[in-house]
Amino acid sequence: MNNQIAWDNGRLIVTENGRFLQHADGTPFFWLGDTAWLLLKRTTREQALTYLRDRKNKGYNVIQIMLVHDLNSENVYGRVPFRDLDLDKPDAERSPEFTSYWSYADEVIGMAEREGLYVALVPVWGSVVEHYSINAGTAERYGEWVGNRYKDRPNVIWLNGGDIRGSDNRDVWLNMGRAIRKAAPDHLMTFHPYGRTQSSTWFHNEDWLDFNMFQSGHRSYDQMEEDNPDTLVGEDNWRFVQIDWAKVPLKPTIDGEPSYEDIPHGLHFLEAPRWKVDDVRRYAYWSVFAGAFGHTYGHNAVMQFHTEERGVGAYGCTRSWIDALDDDGAKQMVHLKHLVLSRPYDERTPDETAICGDPGYRYDRLFVNLGKSYLMAYTYTGRTITLRLGLFSGKRAAVWWFNPRTGESDSAGVVDNEGTQEFVPPTVSVPGNDWVLVLDDVDQGFAAPGLPLSR
Repeated sequence: MNNQIAWDNGRLIVTENGRFLQHADGTPFFWLGDTAWLLLKRTTREQALTYLRDRKNKGYNVIQIMLVHDLNSENVYGRVPFRDLDLDKPDAERSPEFTSYWSYADEVIGMAEREGLYVALVPVWGSVVEHYSINAGTAERYGEWVGNRYKDRPNVIWLNGGDIRGSDNRDVWLNMGRAIRKAAPDHLMTFHPYGRTQSSTWFHNEDWLDFNMFQSGHRSYDQMEEDNPDTLVGEDNWRFVQIDWAKVPLKPTIDGEPSYEDIPHGLHFLEAPRWKVDDVRRYAYWSVFAGAFGHTYGHNAVMQFHTEERGVGAYGCTRSWIDALDDDGAKQMVHLKHLVLSRPYDERTPDETAICGDPGYRYDRLFVNLGKSYLMAYTYTGRTITLRLGLFSGKRAAVWWFNPRTGESDSAGVVDNEGTQEFVPPTVSVPGNDWVLVLDDVDQGFAAPGLPLSR
C-alpha cells in the first residue's frame, strides 16, 4: 500500500456483493489477523510495540484482542479493568502517579493505529459474563461506554461475544451489540463464538452484525469422531463458510479462530500431537478458497504472551512468545494475502463445477476459485488437478504454480482455455506439499501470482 495508512482509503464497509470487505473508496481489504488475546494483560508498552511492529512487518493488518479477560486480573502495571468487580465502574482515570487499565488500553490501541493496524476488540470475554452473571442492562451501559470511548478511532473493529455460544446470555450480547452500534456506527462488528460454532446461528439477521465469524476450533478429525462418529466437520473449516454463504441476507464470513500453531490437538489433551505449520496453512487456504474474506492465524505462545518464567502455561505452553513470533506459520500467512490481492478481488467465487470428478475427501480435497478472467485451484496434498476449462475469459490461459510455503510462482506455459485439462504439481503428492494452480486469461497481462495486481 506504499506506506499509506489503510484507513486513508476510507472506513471499512461490506462489498456490494455481500461477500468481502473493502474501504469506502473501493480499495480491497483482505483481513489477515493474528490472535493477541492477552496483549493488554501481559505486556509492557515496550513489549506491546515489539509485538505490533513484528506483525505489521509480517503483513498482518488485524490484531484480535480481549479488552477484558477477567474483572479481577491485573495487567503488568497492577491495574484492574473495573473497581469493585463492577462493569459499571471502569478503572479509566489517569494521573501522574499511575496509568489506569483503560488508559493503557488506549495507548496500545494508539500504537496499533500508528503502525497502520486494525484492532478487533472483544469488549468482555464470554466467561466473564457467565461467571459474574452480567445482566442485559449492565451490558448495555458498558457497551455504550466502551463504544463511545473508541468511536473516533479509525482502526477499531468489534468482536462481540468471546468464545461463547450466542444462546448463552443472549440478551447480554444483543444489548451490548446494539449499544456499541449506536455509539460507534462507523465501526464494523461481528460475534466471536464458541469452538465449532458460528455467529450466524444466532445473530445473522441482527443489524449490528456486519459479517459472520466462526471458530473452527482445535480438534482433529479423530477427536471429532470420538464425540460423534457421524460428523464430517473435524478439520473441515470450509464447511462453516459454505453454511454462511447459503444464508440470506448475504454477509461476509471468516474463520476467527482455527487451530493454532504449536497447540495440542483438542487443546486440553497435552500429550496429543501439536498443530504444525502445514496445518495452519491448510486451514487458511481451505477457508479462503471456500469463500472467506480473510483469515486469522494464532499461536499457542503468542496469543497468551507466555514467558519461560511462567513455567507451563495454558495448553502445555512452555515457549517464550518472543521466540514464537518467528515460527514458520506466522511468516507464511502473508503469502495467501498477496495471492488473493494479485487478482481482481471481489470477483472471486468458489466454484466446484470446474473440478472434473470428485473434489476429494479430507486432506485430498480440491478447492477452486473462479474470477471473470482467472481461476485458482488449491490442493493440500499436491494431487493432480483435472479441470473443465472455458469458465473464464480468453481463448488461451497462462499457467502458474504458486507455492504457499514460499510465496513464489513458476510459469508453466500456456494452454487452450477449453475442454478438459490435467495439471500435475511440481512435487510429489503428499500432505503438506500444497500448491495453488493459477490460470489467467493471457490477454489480461497479469503479473505473476502473489505480485501486486497489474495488467
